[in-house]
Amino acid sequence: MDEQLDAAHNAVIVDRALMRTDNGEIRPEFIESITAAIAAEDETFLRSEVAELHEADLGDLIAALAPEDRVRLVELTSTDFDFSALNEVDDAVREEILEELAPATVAEGVRELESDDAVELLEGLDQEDQEQILDRLPPSERDVLERSLEYPEGSAGRRMQSEFIAVPLEWTVGQAIDYMRETPDLPDRFYEIYAVDGSQHWQGAVSLDALLRARRPVKLPELIHEDRRRVAVTDELAEVARLFGKYNLVAAPVVDADNRLVGVITVDDVVDVIEEEADEDFKALGGVSSDEQLSDSVWTIAKGRFNWLLINLATAFLASSVLGLFEGQLEKMVALAVLAPIVASQGGNAATQTMTVAVRALATRELGSNNAFRVVMREALVGLVNGLAFALITGVAAVAWFKIPGLGIVIGLAIISNLVAGALGGILIPMVLDRVKADPAVASGTFVTTVTDVVGFFAFLGIATAWFGLK
Repeated sequence: MDEQLDAAHNAVIVDRALMRTDNGEIRPEFIESITAAIAAEDETFLRSEVAELHEADLGDLIAALAPEDRVRLVELTSTDFDFSALNEVDDAVREEILEELAPATVAEGVRELESDDAVELLEGLDQEDQEQILDRLPPSERDVLERSLEYPEGSAGRRMQSEFIAVPLEWTVGQAIDYMRETPDLPDRFYEIYAVDGSQHWQGAVSLDALLRARRPVKLPELIHEDRRRVAVTDELAEVARLFGKYNLVAAPVVDADNRLVGVITVDDVVDVIEEEADEDFKALGGVSSDEQLSDSVWTIAKGRFNWLLINLATAFLASSVLGLFEGQLEKMVALAVLAPIVASQGGNAATQTMTVAVRALATRELGSNNAFRVVMREALVGLVNGLAFALITGVAAVAWFKIPGLGIVIGLAIISNLVAGALGGILIPMVLDRVKADPAVASGTFVTTVTDVVGFFAFLGIATAWFGLK
């Protein structure tokens, strides 16, 4: 074992810039050295390695370790382990680790975190586990976390950082600078300071660049941004992210219903929100639960995907029933059975393109009642233009394939009808779902696919029946 450990230690990549491969993965040699050290319970080596890692790199290392080694890594590195790294791993992995650790160990790690990271770590645990950890914290720290956990999930109050710099409105620049120099427990990172009155009501924000450029006798009110944006504790995080993007913010004060300053949201939190929103939307468009993680078990994933597959099966039967209406026509002309899926598929692809743009526009509030008609008409015209182009291409190919005069016109008209229907369905269905407060990303796909299948089959076979006079 000693020889194996020495060899593993020699394989450690000293330069942290080289700990990853060219494609961004942690090098196998590094993982092996950590695994060997865990097996040998070499606390000194593990602490020296973990202490040098960024929280994101440590999170990737944890994810790469075997499940049984993850908890041992935390236990062996003790106070050198950065618990914020647990926010960088899948929810399932984080909860698995926290459930195995002693509440006292977790509580000690939570104390070292900023309040927003601590809340993110705790919110995935059940109420009983949260209380066991919170009970081991000093009252002042416990109160802050409990108050944040009481805010609605997905709100600014949940994600805000409770550490901020608030100074009296009547102070000068010199007083504010002296205060920051002399106060030992300031936040690790901050971009502005906030002026408040005696009751902690928010009065304005002063950016650090303005503060450092001003002379010491200047009063803070002279540096306050008059149009400075602030966030309410109950605001949805998605709205907060849009606010940051629209006004190019790096930080925003968070106030309660009485306009008292209670926290601050910074741009690093907003980046996380944007990534989470994009991840949820991407999964929802595929009918996958936003809670699904790569670390989930086969049973958990299968159960989560089953419901939408069941709905898709029901809508597929609905589309197939349209084919049943034209059973006789299909028996007389095999070409119709061969070409019908092409019509439905083209409409479905066009609808998916439109639906993707529509869902994203609704999520970012770029699509609303003021421009809805113009956008709907634009998408319908796009469907018409592409329909005409593909009608010509498909019509020529169908005639060349089956040598049946008139078949090109039939499939061409059906393609035009279905691409226009797909474009309209791809934008109108998400808009209707959004209007009735349903998530358009989750539900649109199934309904849009059904529309294009039904319209495609019905248009193609209906036009064929009328054109060829099939009985």
